[in-house]
Amino acid sequence: MTLSGSLSATVDEGTVEFRYEVTNTGDEAVELQFSNAQTHDVVVFEDGEEVWSFAAGRMFAQMLQSEAWAPGESSSYGATWEDAPSGEYEARAWLASNDVDAEAATSFSV
Repeated sequence: MTLSGSLSATVDEGTVEFRYEVTNTGDEAVELQFSNAQTHDVVVFEDGEEVWSFAAGRMFAQMLQSEAWAPGESSSYGATWEDAPSGEYEARAWLASNDVDAEAATSFSV
């Protein structure tokens, strides 16, 4: 199973819009299994310390779900950090699926 992730951050007046895209770069279909309704997470770090997380404080429905991706198929996930303070940050994103790694990172300034 080969998945590739990329993460972008767009800053506009203290609001940061994250776009996390994951592509099946392999030659075979991929079946992703999720243990609840959360499909991804984005976490922001400043000087190595976590300062914001998309999933923090959110409730996700307790349900099993799965997604099947054909070779070359992509999915895009978003997250919004409002009222972000000025600073230099690194963001990391990953799928919340079981046994799959498609982590991506980006640096940005507010």
